[in-house]
Amino acid sequence: MFPRRQRLVFLKLLSLFSVVRGYNIPIVMLAQYLSAIFILAPAHTRALSVILDPSMFLLVLASSLAIASGYIINNFYDLKKDYINRPYKFNLDRWVSQKTKFYIYFSINGVVLLLAWIVSYRAALFFSGYMFLLWFYSHKLKKYPIVGNLIAVFLAILPFFALLLYYKNLEWKIIGHAVFLYLLLLIREMIKDLENLQGDLAANYQTLPVRFGEIWSKRLITVITLLTLLPIYFLVEYCDVGLMELYLYGSIMVLLLVLWGLWEAKSRRNYNMMHNMLKFLLLAGVCCIPLINPKVLVHGKKVIENYEKKALSSVQMGHSI
Repeated sequence: MFPRRQRLVFLKLLSLFSVVRGYNIPIVMLAQYLSAIFILAPAHTRALSVILDPSMFLLVLASSLAIASGYIINNFYDLKKDYINRPYKFNLDRWVSQKTKFYIYFSINGVVLLLAWIVSYRAALFFSGYMFLLWFYSHKLKKYPIVGNLIAVFLAILPFFALLLYYKNLEWKIIGHAVFLYLLLLIREMIKDLENLQGDLAANYQTLPVRFGEIWSKRLITVITLLTLLPIYFLVEYCDVGLMELYLYGSIMVLLLVLWGLWEAKSRRNYNMMHNMLKFLLLAGVCCIPLINPKVLVHGKKVIENYEKKALSSVQMGHSI
């Protein structure tokens, strides 16, 4: 058994990990690097150049930390709501006091601005605006129907625009991926509102299901789901997405299944299942980005193998001397 003090420290660290949703940070970083290599960087840019670019690393790190600070301020304002919607998470998160969360929030924001300033003053201005929007969304905007959902999704994909501005490369393929991702995240946000209906009512959040009812929410989600077919068609027919078209076809099946489950859903547990299916679809999308150009992975494997052979030859030569 651990001493009481060590258990307390462990619980506080686990609580902080839960507040910032630490499990999301490596996924966000992976998504940004893969997007930069296979989508955002100009054609013929070497993957190794992207990976070893120090400015790229600072932007990705700043984005991840800014998102973590956004989760903190969101948790700060959603205390009453989470008490009803996520009682287990609420009990874990309360091991870190509101005062401590506030201090950590400002500390992380300071680090983000420092990292961004190292890249450029434009990056610092971008992240200053981004962190202000994260706070304003958590404090005000998320309580309004439709507007809260649209802004939430916009803030979720905004860090990727930091990389787009860095590479200064805007193509139709990038717009197609951005629209598809935006609509997918919007569907997830709106289903999450249905899942969190009781907590939103208690906290007086005027979300779509609170203001207009579940049926209207389901109708709007249905329309948005059908609209998602447009960027999928555009990407498959007019853009070179390689083997990722298999993921895009698969996403149609998952979305139709989510749509069917949505209209059959009667309880919070059913909505949670739809929410998790969309989470899985988004995670699978991150993992499938390399399918756009699998040759990059093959080339990377050869580079590593050649490096290992050279290193082994150097060692053998050293022993022979």
